[in-house]
Formats: sequence, structure tokens, C-alpha cells
Amino acid sequence: MRIGLFTDSYVPSVNGVITSVETLKKALEQKGHTVYIVTVGQDSKTYDYDEKEKILKIPGIPLGIYDYRMSSIYPLKVINKIKSWNLEIIHSHTELSMGIFARLFAKQYNIPLVHTYHTMYKDYTWYVSRNIKYFDMGCKKAVEYLSKFYCDNTADAFIVPTVKTYHLFRDEYHYDKDIYIVPTGLDASRFYKENSDKLKVLKLKHELGYKRKDFVMLFVGRLAQEKNVPFLFDIIEKTKNKNVKLLIVGYGPDEEKYKKEVKERGLEDRIKFTGKVAWVDMPNYYHVSNAFITASTTETQGLTVIEALAASLPVICIDDDAFKSVVVDNFNGRIFKDEKECLEIVEELSTNKLELENLTDKAEGSVKKYSLSSFADSVLEVYKVAITKHNKKQSLSTRLVEKLKNKWKDGKKNDSSLKSQE
Repeated sequence: MRIGLFTDSYVPSVNGVITSVETLKKALEQKGHTVYIVTVGQDSKTYDYDEKEKILKIPGIPLGIYDYRMSSIYPLKVINKIKSWNLEIIHSHTELSMGIFARLFAKQYNIPLVHTYHTMYKDYTWYVSRNIKYFDMGCKKAVEYLSKFYCDNTADAFIVPTVKTYHLFRDEYHYDKDIYIVPTGLDASRFYKENSDKLKVLKLKHELGYKRKDFVMLFVGRLAQEKNVPFLFDIIEKTKNKNVKLLIVGYGPDEEKYKKEVKERGLEDRIKFTGKVAWVDMPNYYHVSNAFITASTTETQGLTVIEALAASLPVICIDDDAFKSVVVDNFNGRIFKDEKECLEIVEELSTNKLELENLTDKAEGSVKKYSLSSFADSVLEVYKVAITKHNKKQSLSTRLVEKLKNKWKDGKKNDSSLKSQE
């Protein structure tokens, strides 16, 4: 099958959507399919096509939010190039510029369209509203309308990665069409402890200044309001065990603000910031840590949690549906409801080696279901559904057109008959 994946961002940038799209490309290619990427490039003027990797980059301008950029919604210069691929299906991974382009191109050239809804936009409206209550309510309604419009009126099949997102559309948005839950797969082997570069891990641990007695908790993610990072500062500040450390990997609009807050609290020796880390080096940061921790309630799936488990790290996470399909309390991690519970868990795991080892032993095996092969198979099943639905719609449309033509012809004959009688 010849498949086009449309996304607003792609490597070398790093975020959950990019990881999902890149993983899907690899998974489908391993099944023998041909996969093309259409994305927004980092250049505002240059079109670029990598023939070997099949990645087409369209010029875009910065949005002022992280690395996100927006391009023209119908870049004429690349139409013939994409037409030459003879795509059998288009799979969009964004509601913004490349998502609109995917929708228009699929419609014009009669190609089945699948859409995956990756982002809980209702949790990000503060970027526009700046937390002004009534303005934020309006933004959330706009997000609901646009989300339902894009998924309801344009896609032949609609994918969400978790039960949490499924319930958002079913219960809050009252979306009544089919929704396919397909968790994003993971190339877990790159995180397995047995595949780690021991020398690089030891070197990184030395560079970070961690000692054998330290209990290092890792957070990986965007440094912004929606990730609830200051909650983790509170845990470090209030824990009785001063050997508990927090390693923060990521960057974002609140990075400098958080660094300042850590300094003001006098926690610089216990909380370290790495900034942006290259994708290829990420496994090393998991392997210098003893556990993964997050208090974010805005995730759709939480891919970093799956990565952590693959790296044999038990996960300490807030009670949220995005995590509960992956993290099983007292099996491969611990789930907390509030600060008090979180503190108790951190104190216990940082001092009880046997309990930590029990959770660690179960971690890697609990993510086997997120294999690349399973991911590809699940998505391909949705593609088959989309193609069948699309063909049925086309057949119905063709029959309707023929019916109207025949009525018109019959009408013309009747007119001619009446005239001859006159």
C-alpha cells in the first residue's frame, strides 16, 4: 500500500506526535508498505524532498509556540509531486495546516482519508485565552466545534490513541460515529536495558553528579503550565529523604521560570535541567534514573511513560486515564491522587529496595503489547475500513449522479414528446 502521512512537525524536532508518526512510518515500512511524509520544514522559503526517506518538507512560518510552524494550506508547488506518488490512503495527524492540506488533497483526488486526534486541545486553550475565565470558555467551545467538524465531516475513519480521548468525544463532544482506539506503538528495543551503552550511561551519570545512594526520578516533557511541573518541585522540597533527586529532560516556554523557582527554593543540588536532548540520546537518560514521575493530567497517551517502562523504570504517576491503561498500581508502578500520596510513594520507593526491585522487574514486560508489529496491524485494519467506506460513498454518489442524469434525460424526452403532439 502507498500511504501518505501528513503532520505539522517531524524530526529532528521532538514531541509526542512526532514520535507517533515516525514510529508508524517505521512500523508500516517493516510490513512492506511504502510510506511518504508531508510536513512543515524549518525553512520559510525552501521546499525540500528527501527521495530516500520519502519526506517532503513545505516552507512554514513560526507560530511562536515551541517549534511549531504553519504552512500554506494548499501549496501548489508540491501538488504534482504528491500526485506522482499515487497514494492509496492519506492519514492526517494534525488539525492545523497539514491536516487541512490532507483533507483538501484527499477530497480533490478522491483518496480515502484517516485522521488521528493526538492532542487534548481543551487543556491547551490557555495559550490563547491566557487563563481569562470567560475567554477560555469560549476557546474551549471553539476547540470542541472544530474538533468535531474535522473528525466528523472530513475523515473516512477516525483514530484516537486512548480510552481517555475516546470518552472526550463520546461523553463531552457527543460524537456518534465510529471511533477506533489504536494506542501508539513503540520501538521498545531501543530502550531495553540490555541494549544500553553502559559506558555512555556511566559517563552521563558522572556528568550529572549522581551517586550510588541517590534515588533519581526522571521527568520527560514540555516545560509548560499544562505539565504541572511545580508539583514535582514540591515533592522534592518536602520529601524527608534528601537523596531523592529530580532530573528534568525537556524545554518549553516556562523553562527559565522553573529554573529561577528552583534556585529560589534552594533546590539546585537536587533538581537538574538538561534542556533539549537529541532523540538518539534519550535512552541514556532513562538508564541513569531509578523511577519515572509525572503529575500531568493533559496527556492523551503518555508515550514517555511507555518509554520509561521499556527502560525498566517503574512509573510514579497521577491518577489519570491516560496512564491507567499502561501503569498498573503496585505491579509496574504506583498511582497517586494527591501530594500526600505521592510523597508517601516517593519515600517508600527511595528507601525500600525490595519494593523498587519488584516494580522494576515487571516494567519492561508490561509494554510488549505496544510493539511496532501490533501497531502497524491495528492501523492497517482501520485503513481497510476507511477504504471500504470511501468506496461505498463513491458508489452511492455515482449511482445518485446516474439517477439524476436519467431523470434529466427522461424529462427531455417528455418535453420532446409534448412538443411533437402540439
